[in-house]
Amino acid sequence: MSKSGIFTSPEGKSYAVTFTLVSSLFLLWGFCNGMIDVMDKHFQQELHLTLAQSAWVQFAHYLGYFLMAMPAGWLASKLGYKGGIIAGLLMVAVGGFWFIPATKIATFPAFLLGVCIIASGLTFLETVANPYTTVLGPKQFAATRINLAQSCNGVGWIFGPIVGAQFFYGKNAAGESTGSETLWIPYAAIGGFVLILAVVFSFCKMPDVASEDEFHVDDKTPAATAAPAANRGIAMGLLWLNIVVLAVAVGMIFSAIVAIPSVGAKLGMTENQALWYASGILAAIGTMVFFLKNGKITNHSIWSHPHFSGATLTQFFYVAAQCGIFAYFINYMTSQIPPVSESLKTGAFASWFEVHKNGVFGLSDKGASNLASVGFVCFLIGRVIGAALLKKFPAHKVLAAFATLAGICSLLVYLKLGWLSAIALFLTYLFMSIMFPTIFSLGIYGLGSRAKNAASFIVMAIMGGAIMPKLMGHIADNDGMSAGFIVPLICFIWVAAYGFTWSKLSGSTGLIGVSAKGGH
Repeated sequence: MSKSGIFTSPEGKSYAVTFTLVSSLFLLWGFCNGMIDVMDKHFQQELHLTLAQSAWVQFAHYLGYFLMAMPAGWLASKLGYKGGIIAGLLMVAVGGFWFIPATKIATFPAFLLGVCIIASGLTFLETVANPYTTVLGPKQFAATRINLAQSCNGVGWIFGPIVGAQFFYGKNAAGESTGSETLWIPYAAIGGFVLILAVVFSFCKMPDVASEDEFHVDDKTPAATAAPAANRGIAMGLLWLNIVVLAVAVGMIFSAIVAIPSVGAKLGMTENQALWYASGILAAIGTMVFFLKNGKITNHSIWSHPHFSGATLTQFFYVAAQCGIFAYFINYMTSQIPPVSESLKTGAFASWFEVHKNGVFGLSDKGASNLASVGFVCFLIGRVIGAALLKKFPAHKVLAAFATLAGICSLLVYLKLGWLSAIALFLTYLFMSIMFPTIFSLGIYGLGSRAKNAASFIVMAIMGGAIMPKLMGHIADNDGMSAGFIVPLICFIWVAAYGFTWSKLSGSTGLIGVSAKGGH
């Protein structure tokens, strides 16, 4: 099939223009996420926070995804793809403009609120745009299309850290930080841009295309809604694990509330205690309900299909790994790489280096932020390579291979091998590149009109990005930054396992030459 055929319906209708317009949304949230990833270190310095404390930035960001994923899926089902996109853009605009008064308020919670509002808007965009790209052409190239669109996301991620470095780590003539005064500028610009984009989308025609119902989840005949025998045990086991993960996610929200000094003092507990108590109680309640109700789950439910319930868990662990690596990249590059030559004190890149508190001459925060963009170049290269591979090989096998290689790179970083570990860190970006969109397309495969609902759960799983960086930061605070990379290593092992077992979970040979054979 020709390249143009990737965006052509069986009836010969081209979706290339629609695909291009939707891809601009991927650029937007990549840019926003890129700035978030260089904000942590800014707050560490300005507010004297530990690594674990600064991870509240990531928590606020991914909390927005967690809270709004279900409303976004519901709205997309009611209003269609176009309505969901416009709603998301307007919410991002509100969050962007909020940073103007937040700068005047100048407190950590005020900035976190802005981060959460923007993420809530991005949730609408991701819930709608990700599954929409998979249906704008032949189903066997669904993973290819979503990876091409996510390549725009990679471009946004390249420029996000560069812009963030300019406004978060700027200094005046006296060498004093100006980040607190200028942090609002890029966010206000985003607010203005998305308002314009919302107007553009309001005038565009966007066909509401549904994916094929491979597993008859939309068929309500008695034969179709009967509980599937094949893989039911695996599906129920994965569903229970989803319940446990959900309990931990909600426990993190309780932990965030208790982290407020006045609340913690009144309740007489720490944020970690709140996390364990709330998670344990909720997991116990969820387990009880699961054992009472799981017998009523039929083939009509998306949760009866283990390739979907496995995808939500896999997306949770992937985003956890990605978020931890992105969030602590600057900390790693400024603390773990070997000393550099002092000849770099002068020249065009002088501002990229500084003498650290321990007397070692190495990368400055601004220099490490700019290098983060190099990491995202690797990320973009991986997306391009991945899109090409996904046209020739089954998506689940490509995912398994990339996750395995990312795990090996994380192990090299963990072993603290100097420049070799630094190179491995950049390669981790390359191998992570195709994971989110590929997991997404594998998870919603064959779910028909339920794909929108399924997409909201997979987006909700992004909450992994709020939980694991806290754990990674805690390990790094106690045992060193390199030791924290044990967390993404474990996460990549799970992702690889999902890739290797997807064919068995779905009953399909893969997204190239798809053959579901009637589902489960």
